[in-house]
Amino acid sequence: MSGRAADVGARAEAGTDGGSAQPPADPDGGPAGLDRDVRLLTEVVNRLRRALRASIRTEYTWESLPMAQVELLQCLAERNGARVGELAGLLRLAPNSVSTLVQHLADAGYLHRERDPADRRAALLRLTPVGAAALAGWQRAHERRLGAALARLGDADRTAILAALPALSNLVEALGERGEPAR
Repeated sequence: MSGRAADVGARAEAGTDGGSAQPPADPDGGPAGLDRDVRLLTEVVNRLRRALRASIRTEYTWESLPMAQVELLQCLAERNGARVGELAGLLRLAPNSVSTLVQHLADAGYLHRERDPADRRAALLRLTPVGAAALAGWQRAHERRLGAALARLGDADRTAILAALPALSNLVEALGERGEPAR
């Protein structure tokens, strides 16, 4: 484990940033430890995203697509037949931005538009076989990279990471909710 990872892990386990064992209360009455935990989680997630993107580029040239296009294809794979407006809402992007992404992906052969039978003014978006194959290859490349990294970790770290998956999945769902953050 790198020194930085050990430091982040030790601070998270101990519940400290090098200070006292009990976090002081913040002015709003909540524990300051939550702010620290959020900061640590944000740091680790950002480093994980950067590491994944950098490592995948060496193995999978399709990663040269802008991440916004990859995310749109991933979203479309989950909701094949969606409209531009629906994808814009899910991705939290302006509809005209999604339309531009859709145009680039359609030109590249990764998706196609078809007329919505329920509303002839609207188009439904569908992955093409080329788009589905590219997305599946991207997923397999990520799985190989993560699998190789997990194999280099000790049993305790692998177990901890796998045990955290349900909670991380719940965090993804909470992030997707459009309600106001709790205070």
